[in-house]
This record gives sequence, structure tokens and C-alpha cells, in this order.
Amino acid sequence: MFAVTVTYTAPLNEVDRWRPAHGEWLNDLIARRLLLMAGRRPQWVGGVYVAPGMRAEEIDRLLATDPYLVNGVAEHHVVEFTPLLVAAGLEELKSKD
Repeated sequence: MFAVTVTYTAPLNEVDRWRPAHGEWLNDLIARRLLLMAGRRPQWVGGVYVAPGMRAEEIDRLLATDPYLVNGVAEHHVVEFTPLLVAAGLEELKSKD
């Protein structure tokens, strides 16, 4: 599984230009369960995504299509982790290893 932090690298007025395309991108990935959740960080500095397990190359290819990244207004930082403990109802996210 991956936790991805997004940090804006441009002023908010430039980020806002790409917000609709970014929102469509997120909604599509969530509908296809390529992302499990996405949200805004406080003070409008960026966001956070949680992605299910896949190969590192796949998450890199996926994130490279983010309109924010494509248009040079944000950067991603990816952390891979193995979910061992999960809340009730989220057992399908727990590592099978």
C-alpha cells in the first residue's frame, strides 16, 4: 500500500487553474479503486492519497498522470507500507503476507 503526500510548488492561483482536471483525475482513480481515498492537507499546502498495493513502477506511472504534476504545480512524495493492523470493516486492506 502507498501513502502519497502532495505538496504545491506553485502559488494557489496557479494550482487552482488545474483543480477541475485534478478532481476529475482523482474521481476516476477512486472509481476504479486505484486510489482508496484522497484529501486536502491543512492550510492548503497540498493533499494526501492512499493507494492499494501495486508495484512501485505502477504507482509511479499512475502519479505521473496527475494534472498537478503534469502542469508543474505540485510534487509527490510516496511512502510504501504494509498494513498489518486495520479497523473493523477494512480487513480486505490488510496484508496477506
